[in-house]
Amino acid sequence: MSDINIRISGKAGRITLTRPDALNALTYDMCMAIDAALVAWASDDRVQVVVLDAEGDKAFCAGGDIAEMYRTGSSGDYEFGRKFWRDEYRMNARIFEYPKPVVSFLQGFTMGGGVGIGCHGTQRIVGESSQISMPEVAIGLVPDVGGTLLLALAPERLGEYLGVTNSRMGADDAILAGFADLYIAQSEWPGLIAALETDGDPICLQAASSTPEPGKLRDMQDDINRHFGGETLADILTSLRGEDSDFATATLKSMGRNAPLSMACTVEMLHRLRGSMLTLRRALEMEYRFTHRAMENADFLEGIRALIIDKDRNPSWKFADMNVPASAVSQMLMPLRGEALTFEEG
Repeated sequence: MSDINIRISGKAGRITLTRPDALNALTYDMCMAIDAALVAWASDDRVQVVVLDAEGDKAFCAGGDIAEMYRTGSSGDYEFGRKFWRDEYRMNARIFEYPKPVVSFLQGFTMGGGVGIGCHGTQRIVGESSQISMPEVAIGLVPDVGGTLLLALAPERLGEYLGVTNSRMGADDAILAGFADLYIAQSEWPGLIAALETDGDPICLQAASSTPEPGKLRDMQDDINRHFGGETLADILTSLRGEDSDFATATLKSMGRNAPLSMACTVEMLHRLRGSMLTLRRALEMEYRFTHRAMENADFLEGIRALIIDKDRNPSWKFADMNVPASAVSQMLMPLRGEALTFEEG
């Protein structure tokens, strides 16, 4: 497949995304190729470590390739999108639960679906150009591909903030929020990958790591905690609107571009997930409740139209006044019964 290069090199299973002109966006076939390789390598003694990387300087992976989802969904066929999400989520779980080390090198943009393949492994490497984000609420979705697990585990109220503002995280921010583990200068990455191929042991990574330049989130933590501590989107908006500050103004501007229903569901999902029962599978199952309904009952198709197809950046959102009723959130997150996400073993 020209979009992805999967091979065994030395003691490493290598998965390289090769769509740099498309910012290495994931197609359905790419997801399935990754999943098949992981299944095969789990019992292959030649493979001691899995290495995920990508061609190009701009992006590790800027998300899922949603053109086909939009085309089919706009014609009233929701099954392709549901199948894409269902099988992609199972692949995300396989990475998270993999019995061998999984090392990812995350240059440039790592967004949405890129987080799903790049941020669930055992060693997640960022460098000077890394920009990680979960921007789904901008297109009428919610953070998915297991992103709600990472957001729910982020310190204090960073999860709510990152989930509803689309904020991009540089290396330090990504490490602070739990989306990455080590900062390593990108000039060292080729040598480290070669060492992983030779030795099959990620121990070389720690010695090569250093401290990145401080990010912005550490200084914003108090503001984030103060305004994002409420139970609902309405609580957060009330807090922000009640303060005349640069932080509140900038945050309200960012949120004002996004789908209100998606933001309200994101907040609710993180609150439901936190606690001793939090697992990636539980997070993915909750995400699928929303994405399964996203084309028919939410703003996904309108978000794609406005931001990607027509590019007028003027979406007609449901609940555009930001007053999202609790019943609308509940309807998007109700159990799917017979259509719930399940996980195939093997």
